[in-house]
Amino acid sequence: MKRLFSRNETLVAVTLILLCLVIGLNNPTFFTLGNIFTLLRSSIVTGIFAMGVLIVLISGGIDVSFTAVGVFAMYSTVKLMLRFAPDAPIWVGFVVAAIIGLGLGLINAFFIAQFKLPTLIVTLGTLSMFHGFLLFAIGNQIIRDVPPSLTAFARSAILRIPQTRGTANLHPAVLLTLAIALVVWLLLKYTMLGRGIYALGGAPEAAERAGFNVTRIQYFIYGFVGLLSGIAGMTFGSLARQANPQDIVGMELNVIAAVVLGGAYLTGGRGTVIGTLLGVLLVVIANNSLILIGVPTVWQRVVIGVIILVGTGIPAVQERRAGKRSFGLAEV
Repeated sequence: MKRLFSRNETLVAVTLILLCLVIGLNNPTFFTLGNIFTLLRSSIVTGIFAMGVLIVLISGGIDVSFTAVGVFAMYSTVKLMLRFAPDAPIWVGFVVAAIIGLGLGLINAFFIAQFKLPTLIVTLGTLSMFHGFLLFAIGNQIIRDVPPSLTAFARSAILRIPQTRGTANLHPAVLLTLAIALVVWLLLKYTMLGRGIYALGGAPEAAERAGFNVTRIQYFIYGFVGLLSGIAGMTFGSLARQANPQDIVGMELNVIAAVVLGGAYLTGGRGTVIGTLLGVLLVVIANNSLILIGVPTVWQRVVIGVIILVGTGIPAVQERRAGKRSFGLAEV
C-alpha cells in the first residue's frame, strides 16, 4: 500500500479526483454526461500529442515543434484534398497528414541524430521554420469550406444520449486516442525498441555500450512523434471544421505539462502511458472546468501553474528523500 501511494500516477489520480469533487460539489453540471463527453472531446488532441511527447521525454530529449508539425500537416492536407480529392473519405486525410508529419519529424531526427545537436535547440528552430514556411509558402488564410468528410467526421458519434437540454455525444476520436495510447504502451513495455528508448534516456553512452543503435532509435522517436503530430493536427482540423494556420501552435506547454505531471522526467528515463493520460485529464479539466466554480479565465493559468509545481515537486522531494535513505544505508 505504501508503495502504491508513493507512485506518481497515484498522486495524480488523487489530485484529479479531489479536483473533480471540488468542481462537482460546487456545480453539479460538472458530473453530467454532456460535460463529461465534452471533456473527453477536449482531451483528444492533447492526448495524441502527449503520447509523442512522452516518448521524447523518456528518451531524454524535448520536442517543442510538434504543434507546428501538426498544423502544417493539417493545413497542407486540407488544401491537397480540396484541390485533388474533395470527396475523399476521412481516412485518406489522416494518412496524408500522418505521412507529412512523418517527413517533418524525420527532419528533426536528421539534425539531432546526425549532428548531435541539442533537441530543444533543434525543435525550437524547426518550430519557427515549419510554421513560417506554412504561412509564407502554403497559405495564411482560414479555410472554412473544408471537404465534406471532415464535417461528417466532426458530427459523428459512437454514443448519443438524450439529455434535458440537447443530446450528449461521445465522439469516435476518443477511441483513436485510446488506440494510440495502447500502441505506445505496448511499444514501451514489450519491445526491444521500447527498452532502448528508456535506456537512451537513462544514459546514452551506456545504451550504446549495451548494443542499442542510438541513431536509429532517435530517427524512430522523432519520426514517430511527427506521425502522431500529423494525426493530431488532422483530428483538430476535423473537429474544428476549419483549417486555420494559426491554430494549435501555442499548445506546447500544456501538453508538456500534462506529460510531466503524469510522471515523465525532463531528464529522461522515466514515464508511463497511464500517468500521461491522467496528466492530460488533469490539465484539460483545469483548463475547461474551473470556470464552473467561478475561477476567472485570467486566474486559470495561475491555478494550472500551481498544480504543475505541486504535481512535479512532490515526486522530486520523494525521490530525494529516497536517495538520502539509500545513501545512509550504504554508509552503514
